[in-house]
Amino acid sequence: MATATKRPARTGKMENSEFHEFFVDELKDIYWAEKHLVKALPKMKKAATSPELADAFEKHTAETETHIATLEKAFELLGEKAAAKKCDAMAGLLEEADGIIEDTEKGTMIRDAGLILAAQKVEHYEIATYGGLRTLASTMGHEDVAKLLQQTLDNEKATDEALTTCAESLVNDQAVAE
Repeated sequence: MATATKRPARTGKMENSEFHEFFVDELKDIYWAEKHLVKALPKMKKAATSPELADAFEKHTAETETHIATLEKAFELLGEKAAAKKCDAMAGLLEEADGIIEDTEKGTMIRDAGLILAAQKVEHYEIATYGGLRTLASTMGHEDVAKLLQQTLDNEKATDEALTTCAESLVNDQAVAE
């Protein structure tokens, strides 16, 4: 009978390790991403055709402000200064969202469908990042930070589901009819 491998007990947090430095560097990356997303979402709201999607972007802006504050709390718990490091992935995703706005006609559900797709790409990037960071924090014994990251991860998943509902219940059928 096979037995499960038990992880060794951690004797302390890994503040001075290369792994910890990598973790903090990745926190700086998602911090930059959130700070730039909070600036991009009002533009996406303004470009939205349906009031439902505009409301979703407004709600997401407020949630993103909370994510920024949560990351600042995580840095504080780690004894680190909250600092941003350019996130090339988010920069590219936001550039893609701008391209959708430029390439679609104002006032169309096709634009809304494109905005939802762009927003879900952002959500999936954030879900992957927060999930990975939560696991790293837990592995290093930073359970307080892991709990914060889990809260943000849960919120990102809920936002993704809300965008799917908006697409499936309203936008996509109307976009097809245009």
